[in-house]
Amino acid sequence: MWRARWEPGVLKAEALALLPCGLGMAFSQSHVTAARRHQHSRIVIEVDEYSSNPTQAFTFYNINQGRFQPPHVQMVDPVPHDAPKPPGYTRFVCVSDTHSRTDPIQMPYGDVLIHAGDFTELGLPSEVKKFNEWLGSLPYEYKIVIAGNHELTFDQEFMADLIKQDFYYFPSVSKLKPENYENVQSLLTNCIYLQDSEVTVRGFRIYGSPWQPWFYGWGFNLPRGQALLEKWNLIPEGVDVLVTHGPPLGFLDWVPKKMQRVGCVELLNTVQRRVQPRLHVFGHIHEEH
Repeated sequence: MWRARWEPGVLKAEALALLPCGLGMAFSQSHVTAARRHQHSRIVIEVDEYSSNPTQAFTFYNINQGRFQPPHVQMVDPVPHDAPKPPGYTRFVCVSDTHSRTDPIQMPYGDVLIHAGDFTELGLPSEVKKFNEWLGSLPYEYKIVIAGNHELTFDQEFMADLIKQDFYYFPSVSKLKPENYENVQSLLTNCIYLQDSEVTVRGFRIYGSPWQPWFYGWGFNLPRGQALLEKWNLIPEGVDVLVTHGPPLGFLDWVPKKMQRVGCVELLNTVQRRVQPRLHVFGHIHEEH
């Protein structure tokens, strides 16, 4: 697994990449094809004994197995984002948590844009339309988007529960009529939207999932353990790029005010032991930007 530093740049990746959002990187299709030949037979991931306590899990696995340092993780120094792209490579530009604040963002050159969720504040249709217009102004050949916990209207079960409540925690959202958000994904006409699904672009298999451990009662929240593991079990082997909104345990998941790790243990085990994608893109924890 590779872990990259935060500076914007380009990675010529030769192994699994587990990276924060806000980076650019480039891949050669020949590297990906070679990696697929080494896929292991299906490994079954079970609920981790430390699933409910990610801070404790981090301490245990860091001390006893060194899963957050070499040889499990290797640092990579990104190439500047304006460096020439080698022939035969695809450059990915990865962002997350823009929260309807895209106007001042200066986007670097690339072939494929990946947005790892929280592109709005509440998932209001007006916010989704504005984000879609921004996507339409960008020159990337492909734009891949997943939802995050702030895209409330994209989580149909969440919305069904919300409108039943006597006290509305999200008043502007709860006032929406079902017909205003039932097909909110259809407003994203300038990208490929993924929700527990995959797409192949330029020969790369990309899978996207919006789920994360419970986080203050927003959208796409699930209890730690079996419920989340069932979502991660949907991720197929052979995926080149995995896009999740939340981080796996131990990677950009530290919340200083709480003095806690909040990453998902089951996601870490799925990424490291079973799926082993070339690149893992995620966001969610603002303190780790």
